[in-house]
Amino acid sequence: MKTQEEKAAAFQALHAGEPFVIPNPWDAGSARVLEALGFKALATSSSGFAFTLGRLDGNVTLDEVVSHVSSLTRATDLPVSVDLENGYGADPESPARAIVRVADAGAVGGSIEDWDPSGHLYDVSRAAERVAVAAEAARMLSTPFTLTARAENHIRANPDLDDTIARLQAYEAAGANVLYAPGLRTREEIHAVCQAVSKPVNVLAMPGMSMAQIVEAGARRVSVGGGLTWAAVDAMVAAAKEIRDRGAFSGLRTPPPGDWFD
Repeated sequence: MKTQEEKAAAFQALHAGEPFVIPNPWDAGSARVLEALGFKALATSSSGFAFTLGRLDGNVTLDEVVSHVSSLTRATDLPVSVDLENGYGADPESPARAIVRVADAGAVGGSIEDWDPSGHLYDVSRAAERVAVAAEAARMLSTPFTLTARAENHIRANPDLDDTIARLQAYEAAGANVLYAPGLRTREEIHAVCQAVSKPVNVLAMPGMSMAQIVEAGARRVSVGGGLTWAAVDAMVAAAKEIRDRGAFSGLRTPPPGDWFD
Protein backbone atom coordinates (compact mmCIF):
# COMPACT_ATOMS: atom_id res chain seq x y z
CA MET A 1 0.00 0.00 0.00
CA LYS A 2 1.13 3.53 -0.70
CA THR A 3 1.80 5.80 2.25
CA GLN A 4 -0.42 8.76 2.99
CA GLU A 5 2.45 11.05 2.00
CA GLU A 6 2.67 9.35 -1.40
CA LYS A 7 -1.08 9.68 -1.89
CA ALA A 8 -0.96 13.36 -0.93
CA ALA A 9 1.84 14.06 -3.39
CA ALA A 10 0.01 12.19 -6.15
CA PHE A 11 -3.15 14.20 -5.49
CA GLN A 12 -1.31 17.51 -5.66
CA ALA A 13 0.40 16.42 -8.87
CA LEU A 14 -2.95 15.60 -10.48
CA HIS A 15 -4.09 19.20 -9.96
CA ALA A 16 -0.93 20.46 -11.66
CA GLY A 17 -1.36 18.15 -14.65
CA GLU A 18 -4.04 17.45 -17.21
CA PRO A 19 -7.74 17.81 -16.27
CA PHE A 20 -9.03 14.67 -14.60
CA VAL A 21 -12.17 12.96 -13.32
CA ILE A 22 -12.41 12.24 -9.60
CA PRO A 23 -15.32 9.77 -9.28
CA ASN A 24 -17.30 9.31 -6.08
CA PRO A 25 -17.57 5.80 -4.59
CA TRP A 26 -20.11 5.07 -1.89
CA ASP A 27 -18.25 2.25 -0.11
CA ALA A 28 -14.98 0.33 -0.10
CA GLY A 29 -16.12 -2.11 -2.80
CA SER A 30 -17.06 0.62 -5.26
CA ALA A 31 -13.76 2.35 -4.47
CA ARG A 32 -11.87 -0.80 -5.43
CA VAL A 33 -13.81 -1.08 -8.68
CA LEU A 34 -13.03 2.51 -9.63
CA GLU A 35 -9.35 1.96 -8.85
CA ALA A 36 -9.34 -1.17 -11.03
CA LEU A 37 -10.89 0.85 -13.86
CA GLY A 38 -7.91 3.18 -13.85
CA PHE A 39 -9.08 6.33 -12.11
CA LYS A 40 -6.34 8.23 -10.29
CA ALA A 41 -8.17 9.67 -7.26
CA LEU A 42 -11.47 9.33 -5.42
CA ALA A 43 -13.85 11.66 -3.61
CA THR A 44 -16.50 10.63 -1.14
CA SER A 45 -20.15 11.47 -1.73
CA SER A 46 -22.15 12.69 1.27
CA SER A 47 -25.42 11.58 -0.34
CA GLY A 48 -23.99 8.25 -1.49
CA PHE A 49 -22.58 7.45 1.94
CA ALA A 50 -25.80 8.51 3.67
CA PHE A 51 -27.66 6.09 1.38
CA THR A 52 -25.51 3.20 2.63
CA LEU A 53 -26.79 4.00 6.12
CA GLY A 54 -30.40 4.25 4.95
CA ARG A 55 -30.51 8.01 5.45
CA LEU A 56 -30.94 11.18 3.44
CA ASP A 57 -28.03 13.46 2.63
CA GLY A 58 -26.95 15.61 5.56
CA ASN A 59 -27.90 13.10 8.23
CA VAL A 60 -24.58 11.49 9.10
CA THR A 61 -22.18 12.36 11.89
CA LEU A 62 -18.51 13.23 11.68
CA ASP A 63 -17.67 10.03 13.57
CA GLU A 64 -19.49 8.01 10.91
CA VAL A 65 -17.73 9.88 8.11
CA VAL A 66 -14.34 9.24 9.72
CA SER A 67 -15.11 5.52 9.89
CA HIS A 68 -16.20 5.60 6.23
CA VAL A 69 -13.01 7.38 5.19
CA SER A 70 -10.90 4.88 7.07
CA SER A 71 -12.55 2.01 5.21
CA LEU A 72 -11.85 3.68 1.86
CA THR A 73 -8.23 4.60 2.55
CA ARG A 74 -7.51 1.06 3.75
CA ALA A 75 -9.13 -0.41 0.64
CA THR A 76 -7.35 1.59 -2.07
CA ASP A 77 -3.99 3.09 -3.00
CA LEU A 78 -5.72 6.09 -4.55
CA PRO A 79 -5.81 9.53 -2.92
CA VAL A 80 -9.16 10.14 -1.18
CA SER A 81 -10.79 13.54 -0.78
CA VAL A 82 -13.76 13.86 1.57
CA ASP A 83 -17.08 15.68 1.24
CA LEU A 84 -17.14 17.33 4.67
CA GLU A 85 -20.40 19.22 4.06
CA ASN A 86 -20.28 22.33 6.30
CA GLY A 87 -17.68 20.78 8.60
CA TYR A 88 -20.33 19.40 10.97
CA GLY A 89 -20.76 22.66 12.84
CA ALA A 90 -21.51 26.31 12.14
CA ASP A 91 -18.55 27.73 14.07
CA PRO A 92 -15.30 28.36 12.18
CA GLU A 93 -13.44 25.73 14.21
CA SER A 94 -15.70 22.83 13.18
CA PRO A 95 -14.35 22.50 9.61
CA ALA A 96 -10.82 22.61 11.02
CA ARG A 97 -11.59 19.77 13.44
CA ALA A 98 -13.21 17.78 10.65
CA ILE A 99 -10.13 18.14 8.45
CA VAL A 100 -7.85 16.92 11.22
CA ARG A 101 -10.13 13.94 11.90
CA VAL A 102 -10.33 12.74 8.29
CA ALA A 103 -6.62 13.35 7.72
CA ASP A 104 -5.96 11.08 10.69
CA ALA A 105 -8.13 8.50 8.89
CA GLY A 106 -5.95 8.71 5.77
CA ALA A 107 -7.62 11.36 3.62
CA VAL A 108 -5.44 13.78 1.65
CA GLY A 109 -8.13 16.29 0.71
CA GLY A 110 -11.58 17.52 1.62
CA SER A 111 -14.25 20.06 0.77
CA ILE A 112 -16.02 22.60 2.97
CA GLU A 113 -19.26 24.22 1.85
CA ASP A 114 -20.98 27.49 2.71
CA TRP A 115 -24.43 26.01 3.34
CA ASP A 116 -25.71 25.49 6.87
CA PRO A 117 -27.97 22.44 7.26
CA SER A 118 -30.44 24.58 9.20
CA GLY A 119 -31.34 26.02 5.80
CA HIS A 120 -29.27 29.06 4.86
CA LEU A 121 -26.08 30.13 3.15
CA TYR A 122 -23.43 31.74 5.33
CA ASP A 123 -22.69 35.33 4.39
CA VAL A 124 -19.50 35.69 2.40
CA SER A 125 -17.33 37.07 5.21
CA ARG A 126 -18.34 34.33 7.63
CA ALA A 127 -17.92 31.63 4.99
CA ALA A 128 -14.46 32.95 4.08
CA GLU A 129 -13.48 32.97 7.75
CA ARG A 130 -14.46 29.31 7.98
CA VAL A 131 -12.33 28.53 4.92
CA ALA A 132 -9.39 30.46 6.38
CA VAL A 133 -9.50 28.49 9.64
CA ALA A 134 -9.83 25.24 7.70
CA ALA A 135 -6.89 26.19 5.46
CA GLU A 136 -4.73 26.93 8.49
CA ALA A 137 -5.62 23.54 9.99
CA ALA A 138 -4.71 21.86 6.70
CA ARG A 139 -1.35 23.64 6.61
CA MET A 140 -0.56 22.45 10.13
CA LEU A 141 -0.95 18.76 9.21
CA SER A 142 2.14 16.63 8.81
CA THR A 143 0.87 15.42 5.41
CA PRO A 144 -0.20 17.84 2.64
CA PHE A 145 -3.96 18.27 2.45
CA THR A 146 -5.78 19.72 -0.58
CA LEU A 147 -8.65 21.94 0.60
CA THR A 148 -11.63 22.51 -1.68
CA ALA A 149 -14.04 25.36 -0.91
CA ARG A 150 -17.61 25.04 -2.20
CA ALA A 151 -20.11 27.77 -3.07
CA GLU A 152 -23.52 26.14 -2.85
CA ASN A 153 -25.69 28.80 -4.52
CA HIS A 154 -26.63 26.83 -7.60
CA ILE A 155 -27.93 23.77 -5.76
CA ARG A 156 -29.64 25.84 -3.05
CA ALA A 157 -32.17 27.71 -5.20
CA ASN A 158 -29.95 30.79 -5.53
CA PRO A 159 -28.34 30.57 -8.99
CA ASP A 160 -26.67 33.98 -8.74
CA LEU A 161 -23.49 33.61 -10.78
CA ASP A 162 -22.05 36.95 -9.69
CA ASP A 163 -22.47 36.01 -6.03
CA THR A 164 -21.00 32.57 -6.68
CA ILE A 165 -17.93 34.11 -8.29
CA ALA A 166 -17.53 36.61 -5.44
CA ARG A 167 -17.72 33.77 -2.94
CA LEU A 168 -15.15 31.65 -4.75
CA GLN A 169 -12.79 34.60 -5.03
CA ALA A 170 -13.11 35.18 -1.28
CA TYR A 171 -12.43 31.50 -0.59
CA GLU A 172 -9.38 31.55 -2.84
CA ALA A 173 -8.06 34.55 -0.93
CA ALA A 174 -8.77 32.68 2.33
CA GLY A 175 -6.46 29.83 1.33
CA ALA A 176 -8.51 27.22 -0.55
CA ASN A 177 -6.51 25.07 -2.98
CA VAL A 178 -9.44 24.13 -5.22
CA LEU A 179 -12.73 25.95 -5.89
CA TYR A 180 -16.08 24.33 -6.55
CA ALA A 181 -19.59 25.55 -7.34
CA PRO A 182 -21.80 22.48 -7.81
CA GLY A 183 -24.75 23.01 -10.11
CA LEU A 184 -23.15 24.99 -12.94
CA ARG A 185 -25.04 23.84 -15.99
CA THR A 186 -23.59 25.57 -19.04
CA ARG A 187 -20.22 26.03 -20.65
CA GLU A 188 -20.66 29.78 -20.24
CA GLU A 189 -21.17 29.52 -16.48
CA ILE A 190 -18.17 27.25 -16.05
CA HIS A 191 -16.01 29.50 -18.22
CA ALA A 192 -17.00 32.60 -16.23
CA VAL A 193 -16.05 30.93 -12.95
CA CYS A 194 -12.74 29.58 -14.27
CA GLN A 195 -11.78 32.96 -15.70
CA ALA A 196 -12.53 34.71 -12.39
CA VAL A 197 -10.18 32.64 -10.20
CA SER A 198 -6.63 31.36 -10.45
CA LYS A 199 -6.91 28.09 -8.50
CA PRO A 200 -8.12 24.84 -10.10
CA VAL A 201 -11.90 24.60 -10.45
CA ASN A 202 -13.87 21.40 -9.81
CA VAL A 203 -17.10 20.95 -11.77
CA LEU A 204 -19.95 18.60 -10.91
CA ALA A 205 -20.74 16.54 -14.01
CA MET A 206 -24.26 16.95 -15.36
CA PRO A 207 -26.04 14.83 -17.99
CA GLY A 208 -25.80 16.51 -21.37
CA MET A 209 -22.32 17.97 -20.94
CA SER A 210 -19.21 16.02 -21.93
CA MET A 211 -15.80 15.97 -20.30
CA ALA A 212 -14.39 17.69 -23.39
CA GLN A 213 -16.86 20.56 -23.08
CA ILE A 214 -16.17 20.99 -19.36
CA VAL A 215 -12.42 21.03 -19.93
CA GLU A 216 -12.76 23.44 -22.84
CA ALA A 217 -14.57 25.78 -20.45
CA GLY A 218 -11.54 25.77 -18.16
CA ALA A 219 -12.21 23.20 -15.41
CA ARG A 220 -9.32 21.12 -14.10
CA ARG A 221 -11.26 18.51 -12.10
CA VAL A 222 -14.65 16.85 -12.63
CA SER A 223 -16.59 14.92 -9.98
CA VAL A 224 -19.90 13.08 -10.21
CA GLY A 225 -21.36 13.50 -6.72
CA GLY A 226 -23.89 10.80 -5.91
CA GLY A 227 -24.46 10.06 -9.61
CA LEU A 228 -22.71 6.70 -9.62
CA THR A 229 -24.55 5.67 -6.47
CA TRP A 230 -27.90 6.39 -8.07
CA ALA A 231 -26.88 4.65 -11.29
CA ALA A 232 -26.15 1.53 -9.23
CA VAL A 233 -29.41 1.89 -7.30
CA ASP A 234 -31.37 2.31 -10.56
CA ALA A 235 -29.88 -0.92 -11.90
CA MET A 236 -30.76 -2.73 -8.67
CA VAL A 237 -34.33 -1.39 -8.69
CA ALA A 238 -34.83 -2.42 -12.33
CA ALA A 239 -33.60 -5.95 -11.63
CA ALA A 240 -35.68 -6.23 -8.45
CA LYS A 241 -38.83 -5.05 -10.23
CA GLU A 242 -38.30 -7.66 -12.92
CA ILE A 243 -38.07 -10.33 -10.21
CA ARG A 244 -41.15 -9.00 -8.39
CA ASP A 245 -43.36 -8.41 -11.42
CA ARG A 246 -42.30 -11.10 -13.91
CA GLY A 247 -40.46 -13.70 -11.90
CA ALA A 248 -37.52 -13.10 -14.23
CA PHE A 249 -33.86 -12.95 -13.23
CA SER A 250 -32.22 -11.60 -16.38
CA GLY A 251 -31.22 -8.41 -14.54
CA LEU A 252 -28.92 -10.29 -12.17
CA ARG A 253 -25.16 -10.24 -12.71
CA THR A 254 -22.23 -12.43 -11.70
CA PRO A 255 -19.53 -11.06 -9.38
CA PRO A 256 -16.83 -8.83 -10.95
CA PRO A 257 -13.45 -10.30 -11.92
CA GLY A 258 -11.49 -11.44 -8.90
CA ASP A 259 -8.43 -9.45 -9.92
CA TRP A 260 -10.36 -6.23 -9.22
CA PHE A 261 -9.92 -7.05 -5.54
CA ASP A 262 -6.41 -8.54 -5.52
